[in-house]
Amino acid sequence: MEHPTMVISIVTYNSKHIFDVLDNLEKEIGNEPNIRVAVFDNNSSNEFRNQLKQYSDFAKITFYHENNGFGFGHNYNLLNADEKYFLIFNPDIIVTKENLYNMVTVMENDESIALLVPKVLNEDGSIQHLMRKRVTVFDYALRFIPFDFVKKLFAKRLATYECRDIPQDRLVDINMGSGCFMLIRGDIYKEINGFDERYFMYFEDTDLCLMLKKRNRRVVYTPFSFVVHFYERGSHKNWKLFKIFVKSMVKFFNKWGWKWV
Repeated sequence: MEHPTMVISIVTYNSKHIFDVLDNLEKEIGNEPNIRVAVFDNNSSNEFRNQLKQYSDFAKITFYHENNGFGFGHNYNLLNADEKYFLIFNPDIIVTKENLYNMVTVMENDESIALLVPKVLNEDGSIQHLMRKRVTVFDYALRFIPFDFVKKLFAKRLATYECRDIPQDRLVDINMGSGCFMLIRGDIYKEINGFDERYFMYFEDTDLCLMLKKRNRRVVYTPFSFVVHFYERGSHKNWKLFKIFVKSMVKFFNKWGWKWV
């Protein structure tokens, strides 16, 4: 069976899992002539870049002179690409060829789907609830509040916000998927001019989904394919990343309107 063309876009900055990720990708799809891997390095350390160069035979690697963020790197990889499908792929994702092609088949069978996201799992097989039903300041505040009793008080709200009750037996239209793994039609990505590069990191995936929804394009979740995500939750642990998160949140609500509750 001949599969449609695809480019896998990975943006990295000293990413600790990237070498295991590339090893896995080479094992899974290294012999697939229809798939191309493009890695954009956001000015990592010299040691990291030297190690990354060892994968030059497998992936096209761009070493950029400064770090302009997640969306900038993916746009660099994708906006001039010719493949039918673009795969936004975090440097901490493990996927099998079977799961990848299952998603392509879904897209091939239903041309109304613009973007498809899979089930995202932790290493232990538990589900990561990364999809979002809505975006409000209150919901984001709840996620960062360190008091368990507050989270318990609003447990039902958090569950709906994180789409925890989403069906696992059929395809489901969603509002917002996670940028850790997004399969999107190349022409549609170009139509919306890719990611909004004003976000250095965080919220650009949510913004992308809303741009698609604004154009009546379908964003869909499939429970029939899965990936493993080494989720770090950096903005919860690192003050510098938290500040970047807050800056992106302000940019997001300034663009889409401030919704408090």
